[in-house]
Amino acid sequence: MGIGEFRGSGSRLDSVSQDDAAFSFKKIALPAFGPSLLFGLGEGAILPVIALSARDLGASVAVAALVVTLIGIGSLLSNIPASIITDKYGERWAIVGAAGLSVIAMLLCLSAPNLVVYGLGILLIGAASAVFNLARQKYLTEAVPVRFRARALSTLGGVMRIGVFIGPFLGALAINFLQLSGAYWVGVGAVVLAGLIALSMPDLVHPGGADGSAPSPKVASIITSYRKIFLTVGIGVLLVSAVRSSRQVVIPLWAEGMGLDATTTSLIYGLSGAVDMLVFYPAGKLMDRKGRAWVAVPSMLIMAGSLLAMPFTGGAASLLLVSLLIGFGNGIGAGMVMTLGADYSPDSGRAQFLGIWRFLSDLGSFSGPALLSAITALATLGLGIAATGVLGLAAAAVLWYWIPRSANPEPA
Repeated sequence: MGIGEFRGSGSRLDSVSQDDAAFSFKKIALPAFGPSLLFGLGEGAILPVIALSARDLGASVAVAALVVTLIGIGSLLSNIPASIITDKYGERWAIVGAAGLSVIAMLLCLSAPNLVVYGLGILLIGAASAVFNLARQKYLTEAVPVRFRARALSTLGGVMRIGVFIGPFLGALAINFLQLSGAYWVGVGAVVLAGLIALSMPDLVHPGGADGSAPSPKVASIITSYRKIFLTVGIGVLLVSAVRSSRQVVIPLWAEGMGLDATTTSLIYGLSGAVDMLVFYPAGKLMDRKGRAWVAVPSMLIMAGSLLAMPFTGGAASLLLVSLLIGFGNGIGAGMVMTLGADYSPDSGRAQFLGIWRFLSDLGSFSGPALLSAITALATLGLGIAATGVLGLAAAAVLWYWIPRSANPEPA
């Protein structure tokens, strides 16, 4: 049952497989996770003010909402180019370059004379995010032994979420002194620090691409060679991302529909996010010890059940309970998509494989809210939320069938 092999490799640092017994997270903690925390903080600082800035430049409410989506569009369109850049220049310089591009983009937003220039800046922030996230994932896939992989990538996903959670608070503090521009200056400062820390990362040597002598495979050949994985586990990843992105929308919309005030809604959403951040490391440890399916399937089942239950909530207390379960389900799945991508990625062409993998994930992130919007427009919000829950059940079924049950997968 399922794809019974992982294409991923063990780890290579300076062309030599690391000794698992000698590996220590402490040695790579700052260069591996520090930039991710700061990059997430920078992005989190500007996210709440994007629509407000667009409105100040004359955008309507609908156009302002569209501008917000440009970060996701920039990431979606840049995943494949990001894989080529990372493969050619290596993880360290890809991350530093992404930080530089993000700084330029934020400064462009700060000085934008009109909505078109501002939109370009937001689009470039999304592109920089694609390069940064792919390079971070590839770096940890290479630098961490397989038996620690899920813990490393869950921690990567977790610290990014922590950064995004803290960012709005620092941005709000800066806005008190510098108005809306303060949020962008917080973003600039955080991303500059991320780039400086990334400079301390040791370079990795790969079979192809940066510092390697063997030619790297083309994206088209990776798609052809691994089409079965993309059409099986990859579809599961797309469904996971659709459910995850929808959860960010359904909580405030359902709260508004019940007549809850903005303060109560924000509190419920914030507590759900807090639970989300607390469980990523234990979940990663469980994935490493028992296998990926032990976390991936329950994560989707918990989220699916919670979403199916949400239309039956009738007040703040019941909505809070369901929202906490959604946060828990999403939290234990932190790093799940990245871990699966790392497991299946080949030695030669890993960057290209991960670029395609992230493209599927981003495509799902767009599809989820779009489906929710379409069903809500045609029927009701409750039915749209329930449909999202059904997507979660489908994701659980696909992952249960295709993910191997073994722990600590070795390469084929």
